[in-house]
Amino acid sequence: MKTQLQKLAATVASRKGADPSTSWTAKLFSKGPEKCAEKFGEEAVEAIIASVKNDREELTKEAADVLFHLLVMLESRDVSLADVEAELARREGTSGIEEKASR
Repeated sequence: MKTQLQKLAATVASRKGADPSTSWTAKLFSKGPEKCAEKFGEEAVEAIIASVKNDREELTKEAADVLFHLLVMLESRDVSLADVEAELARREGTSGIEEKASR
């Protein structure tokens, strides 16, 4: 069974060639990968602000926005959620300190 994030990634991918006048996601894609990255950055900052303010409800909403816009940014550069999941699986069981030192 697919997770909610996997379902969202599939929906985002399906919007890549859609009509920008009928889909927010398609509109982002039509503006190019740089705009997709910019929007992800804006949402990340909003999540940071909510976290600093200790606003749990707002942080939850902004985190959802961050995840959505991350998927859009990744798809705009032909990186799938499956690619990211594979990288996470590769790192599983490796200390964060060790992993960072290996880069």
